[in-house]
Amino acid sequence: MAEFKLPANSIIKDGKTWPTPTGASRVKNFKIYRYDPDSGQNPRWDTFPIDLDDCAPMVLDALLKIKNEIDPTLTFRRSCREGICGSCAMNIGGSNTLACIKAIEDIPGDITISPLPHMEVVKDLVPDLTHFYAQYASIKPWMQTSTPAPQDRERLQSPEDRKKLDGLYECILCASCSTSCPSYWWNGDRYLGPAVLLQAYRWVIDSRDEATGERLDNLEDPFKLYRCHTIMNCTNTCPKGLNPAQAIGQLKKMMVERLY
Repeated sequence: MAEFKLPANSIIKDGKTWPTPTGASRVKNFKIYRYDPDSGQNPRWDTFPIDLDDCAPMVLDALLKIKNEIDPTLTFRRSCREGICGSCAMNIGGSNTLACIKAIEDIPGDITISPLPHMEVVKDLVPDLTHFYAQYASIKPWMQTSTPAPQDRERLQSPEDRKKLDGLYECILCASCSTSCPSYWWNGDRYLGPAVLLQAYRWVIDSRDEATGERLDNLEDPFKLYRCHTIMNCTNTCPKGLNPAQAIGQLKKMMVERLY
């Protein structure tokens, strides 16, 4: 009889619990995923009690406090701190979001923080996004035209056509939506995922782009587009309030309409 079990070094163990700050009256425990693949050790959960009266309000502020004052080996990505760059995307309290705009007070009880799910981990809270960015590059996310560019002005677009891009251009490619999608977990090698498909739709409907047919041809594949089963995790978790599921639905609709 076949036996199925996780590899021994994949089991997450309990790690270190740091001392509670002296004299703290409002303490919040941050349970953080720690893993260094080069160490050969199992991943672990380290617990950091933080004095909320001595910490700024966002989860990223707590992570910076931990790194600066408690454990400098903690590794994570961050940059803009304003929900624009997408660098600090991680799983916080069971949901994918941006640490810089997630308020500590919005999460009851202890806060668990782990890297974006179902991705290779570079270290601690840093996922390997190499494949994700390669998929993004595959849709050629830039304007493609065959007619010569105007010499005296930019390519014009009506207000109505410009409005069609609302809810699409705001995507910051944080990968929160794609890594919350079960279809992407199962078929991430070939399914492009919600973030990349939303970006694909953004270029398909741009009135200035002249490669609509080629773009749709590129998506005509059993896996690239059609692995979406409208589970809606992508829309529910997007920290920018966008709707990747709707964009994917519109792409499917365009695929059908071009047949008739």
